[in-house]
Amino acid sequence: MADPRPSASFPVGQRAQLVFDFADGSRDQVDLLGGKGANLAEMTNLGLPVPPGFTITTEACRYYLSQGEEPQSLRVQITMALRRLEDQLGRRLGDVQDPLLVSVRSGAKFSMPGMMETVLNVGLNDYSVKGLADAAGNERFAWDSYRRLIQMFGKTVLDIPGELFENELDAAKRRAGARSDVELPAEELREVVETFKQIVSTHSGREFPQDPREQLDMAMRAVFTSWNTERARIYRRRERIPHDLGTAVNICAMVFGNLGDSSGTGVCFTRDPATGKQGAYGDYLVNAQGEDVVAGIRNTLSLEDFSRLDPASHAELGQIMRRLETHYRDLCDIEFTVERGKLWMLQTRVGKRTAAAAFRIATQLIDERLITEDEALHRVTGAQLGQLLFPQFDTEGPRELLTKGMAASPGAASGKLVFDSATAVEWADRGEDVLLCRRETTPDDLSGMVAAVGVLTSRGGKTSHAAVVARGMGRTCVCGAEELEIDVESHTLKVNGTTLNEGDVVSIDGTTGEVFAGRLAVMASPVVNYLEKGLEAAVAEADSDTSDLVRAVDRLLRHADRTRRLRVRANADTAEDAARARDLGAEGIGLCRTEHMFLGERRVLIERLVLADGSAERDAALAELLPLQRADFVALLTEMDGLPVTIRLLDPPLHEFLPDRTELAVKVAVAQAQGGADPEDERLLAAVERLRESNPMLGLRGVRLGLLVPGLYAMQVRAITEAAAERRAQGGKPVVEIMVPLVGSVMELHLIRDEIDGIVAEVADAAGAPLHIPIGTMIELPRAALTARRIAEAAEFFSFGTNDLTQTTWGFSRDDVEASIFATYLEKGVFTVSPFESLDRDGVGALIRTAVAAGRQTRPSIKLGVCGEHGGDPDSVHFFHDAGLDYVSCSPYRVPVARLESGRAALAADTGL
Repeated sequence: MADPRPSASFPVGQRAQLVFDFADGSRDQVDLLGGKGANLAEMTNLGLPVPPGFTITTEACRYYLSQGEEPQSLRVQITMALRRLEDQLGRRLGDVQDPLLVSVRSGAKFSMPGMMETVLNVGLNDYSVKGLADAAGNERFAWDSYRRLIQMFGKTVLDIPGELFENELDAAKRRAGARSDVELPAEELREVVETFKQIVSTHSGREFPQDPREQLDMAMRAVFTSWNTERARIYRRRERIPHDLGTAVNICAMVFGNLGDSSGTGVCFTRDPATGKQGAYGDYLVNAQGEDVVAGIRNTLSLEDFSRLDPASHAELGQIMRRLETHYRDLCDIEFTVERGKLWMLQTRVGKRTAAAAFRIATQLIDERLITEDEALHRVTGAQLGQLLFPQFDTEGPRELLTKGMAASPGAASGKLVFDSATAVEWADRGEDVLLCRRETTPDDLSGMVAAVGVLTSRGGKTSHAAVVARGMGRTCVCGAEELEIDVESHTLKVNGTTLNEGDVVSIDGTTGEVFAGRLAVMASPVVNYLEKGLEAAVAEADSDTSDLVRAVDRLLRHADRTRRLRVRANADTAEDAARARDLGAEGIGLCRTEHMFLGERRVLIERLVLADGSAERDAALAELLPLQRADFVALLTEMDGLPVTIRLLDPPLHEFLPDRTELAVKVAVAQAQGGADPEDERLLAAVERLRESNPMLGLRGVRLGLLVPGLYAMQVRAITEAAAERRAQGGKPVVEIMVPLVGSVMELHLIRDEIDGIVAEVADAAGAPLHIPIGTMIELPRAALTARRIAEAAEFFSFGTNDLTQTTWGFSRDDVEASIFATYLEKGVFTVSPFESLDRDGVGALIRTAVAAGRQTRPSIKLGVCGEHGGDPDSVHFFHDAGLDYVSCSPYRVPVARLESGRAALAADTGL
């Protein structure tokens, strides 16, 4: 979005209701009242003990942030609500006798814990503090409450550094010989208040406001403003929360947990949010206010301790917890205060939980008959399942952090550092775990990446070569660790004063991007074990806690399979990848990238093809490639017998298979200077120079190769067709599809298709049996999407190559922009997530919808799929379902995620869940 500030796209006049009493709202008004306000209203309507108050709406916040001032009617509406509150309680805000005090808290639609502001004890001043002391019969409590107000107000409203107050409080404790705040006597707290007021005066240029209403108004504005703090914006970007929602403000009558040993405050959960285990979990602090629990200023007590200290309040809390969980039909996170033996509920919300807890709790609630299987599926996400698929480091062990890069491919890996692929293969062959460390990877590094347990680069982003290939193989990868100084020649790396040599052990965490010295203990994922071995085998190997998790994942994944409309295929290039994908639930291969079959020892054949002086040499090189390609396809079709396999003809520019131009030029120049270069090297350099392009991504690649390099596509098509015939003769059921890449004009496809059809017919005649091999194309250029009606005349299927379609739509060079502009674009709100991670619905998505409609207009039976990285992205899967695609294809290890999200997408479309 161009302007990330919330905007007021609504009429705010005298009749616009911007303030709601708790008794007048409900949880259905979360957009207007925010999560906290809606849930306070819900608990009030349930008759639970909630301190009375009112909520200022998100509309008021959006208006304030857009216009720089609150609506004129807001001040009047707050006055009316405040008077109703005062009349209900029989006290006045800041009264000198028995003052009403209020809290001012944020509360956005989506929970953003700790990101925005709170001010407690609003209404206290130099006069009302004495009235509070008299009314409570506790002078210490009154001065403690006043110092808390000044401290919170100074930090959150007046932007005074918090450590100034903290340092003075620590000094007061030293003077009094107190170990904690609660041991400070009233006399010392009175002095602290005077010191705090002087800090306010010195550092804000004004006195601490004595007018209670001024305190309230200023605190409200500070909460509004806190919506746009840097930490709040970073959190929203991470959680993909829109920037234009704004926050509500909740004004609530204060109840006090700092009134002595019969008072306290706590936080509890109706189930364990870390594991999902049933039973109440929580913390309690005696003689404290709510912020003390979160701040960790004292060691908390357990709920069991609370039950011994105050059995009656604990029993009432237990009843309320059960009632709230029954009402919300989910894990509830609850904040409460006890004021002199009286329990008050300050907040509840559906609690955040770990991925493992999410799956366990969802299936528990099915068994308790509180939710349906559909609702349970809705409550778990593909992102959570993805977290369960990768191994993790044991966080309790010792660790030495070296640096941090970009979390490119999740997982945990430890191995010996190697700096080139040949060494990686050599060491792996002798049984060593190796970590391939490169400035960046290229297709030539594939063998090293296959051999390594993980990949570490100092350059690149989440969609760089290293990241994309690593995710596809299920390899742990950290990219863009810019502090690494990698010296490939000396086989060393330096980072923050530490030098590591080849063979030194390093550990990388692909989930966090962290890089550690030495080998860390790793915990394997039981969910992957289940997916690869089956439920019974996985349960047999697991303890009771783990088997519960595995059963929960299995149960919900099976329900997703029953529910979904989208089929899920895998991107796989080898028989090994295909077998793994099938184990993980893939229903075919949506993308086989044949270029990966031309690396390693076969690369010399591509060199011969490029260097061929005439058709005879070229045909000889192609003839040598043919049986190798055919064998590859036979193996692939064998593993995927009976399931569709979409094979993409060669796509990358041929120069990618040739030596590096600079290295080759240096080699030739040095040899010439010494008396003569190898003629083959000179021919190769000439070929590299001839094929060199300013922008290879838009040059001689894809269908253009088939049209300009005689025999190349014909060889591949023959290999595919002969492999299918061979599998048929062996009794197999090959289902193969041929995909032509980078088509921008229907004429390109017609020309290639004529050649393909001829070869298929020839092979079928030789085999004595008909072969039906659908021919389709990748839609990866805007022109292809816009002319899809014409292209569908020659294509039996479309597969949207969303990686390149995103590049060509945005005009981005993927590897370049991630490093150069994405951080700024994310910061400025141009987009909230990389369009290479999650599909750009407005731009790329619009092209896809156009192509879907146009393609089906021409050919109603056309098959539509997607084979870019977006096929495994949870949010993108929902778009592909809504757009009417038939299948998604993704990396093998993302197949379970796509299966789950496809089921959730169907539920969202059919039931609104």
